[in-house]
Amino acid sequence: MRYPRIRFHVLRAGCNRPAVNRVDIPTGGPRVGNIPTRSSAVPDLNSAALPPILATMDILTLVGLLLALAAIVGGSVLKGAGVAGLASGAAFVIVIVGTFAAILVQTPLSTFKRAFRLLGWVFWPPAHDGDELIRQIIDWSNTARKVGLLGLEGQVDAQADPFARKGLQMLVDGAEPESIRATMEIEIDALDHRDKAAARVFESMGIYAPTMGLIGAVLGLMAVMQNLNDPSKLGTGIAAAFTATIYGIASANLMFLPAANKLKAAIGNQSREREMLLEGLIAIARGDNPRNIESRLKGFLH
Repeated sequence: MRYPRIRFHVLRAGCNRPAVNRVDIPTGGPRVGNIPTRSSAVPDLNSAALPPILATMDILTLVGLLLALAAIVGGSVLKGAGVAGLASGAAFVIVIVGTFAAILVQTPLSTFKRAFRLLGWVFWPPAHDGDELIRQIIDWSNTARKVGLLGLEGQVDAQADPFARKGLQMLVDGAEPESIRATMEIEIDALDHRDKAAARVFESMGIYAPTMGLIGAVLGLMAVMQNLNDPSKLGTGIAAAFTATIYGIASANLMFLPAANKLKAAIGNQSREREMLLEGLIAIARGDNPRNIESRLKGFLH
């Protein structure tokens, strides 16, 4: 029998994985042959600026910052120092500007820029919907079993996430499961390393800020020592000296270190979601039953 020039899949003898026979035919949008396919796109896990439909604000971050501010200001008022006692331009310059200076010396430009792109994740972390991702993978598996791997070709460009797009393209191209795993695991490790390096920028700021606060306190005490002949200035001078210490310790423990840890948690969630996607793509490449794929992937949700 002579077949027209179309793209279709056949099963190799003794192999439950579909082989790819490539001949050209337009997919005609979301319909492949007579089988409608749902356009399912994995959101970009690598984008720091997510639209509201993909991410919601982390209320705990906002509440935590407000409570931190209330604790410092309220404590200062209750101790009798007042709000004015916390205002110090010199302390701000020494601690905050000094901390940024130390980070600029330590960090490569690309990592520094990536860190402040990810900073928004502290308030708007990337949305993670494991159940929806599993449904998309099962849709892809059903399409592959019905019309072959090339039936997924129209889904490649629909993926917003470059990682998902690359993995799906390898699947459509007929790459072996071992090849897909080796390539995409390197991708996961590289993305994880890059983003964790960016999160460590804020962790380092949390280390430098208290030290800069001590430097500010010492500089303030030096200024006090120069005015020992005027006892009326000693009290305010010593108080101003310790304001820098408050800036350093408070910014480190209420801002920089918590932000770094929250970013690390978000990055860890991304890596697990990429691992789940990878396992799904490999299962499709092996020709596994969709129900077995779903059962296996649900283990990532616990």
